[in-house]
Amino acid sequence: MGVATGEFEVACAVPAAKMFQAAVLDADELFPKIMSQGIKSAELIEGDGGAGSIRKINLVEGNFYMKHKVDALDKESFVYNYTIFEGDTLTGKFEKIVYDTKFVSSPDGESIFKATVSFHTLAGFDVPAEKLVNTAKEKATVMVKTVEAYLQAN
Repeated sequence: MGVATGEFEVACAVPAAKMFQAAVLDADELFPKIMSQGIKSAELIEGDGGAGSIRKINLVEGNFYMKHKVDALDKESFVYNYTIFEGDTLTGKFEKIVYDTKFVSSPDGESIFKATVSFHTLAGFDVPAEKLVNTAKEKATVMVKTVEAYLQAN
């Protein structure tokens, strides 16, 4: 088993507090509506949404799903850290995927989504860290820009 880690940022034209509210706190209701091509449903299956809680995200493709555990949730600092520990995303490749994320205010009133992602790979699965991180950044960029567009339109 190995660990491939990387960092990335995505600029956003919406303030950090508003992005955090929509992309984290309201995600279970909002994501299936605004990202219906990829997310069928999202639900809290254990806990109150804070640290230790478990979410299940059902994907549109097949019967695919993923579960993640909330490692940290700080509503004041706009921090959301979680670990994907079960689901089709992991099968045959990863033990787990850990995300440490934060929305940071920028001087112009906009924000930056910052993330560190660590892929804990299974023995025999060797993919360059750069490729894994780039894929994570592409998916995060779609999420951030989709939420941003929704907030600007509503």
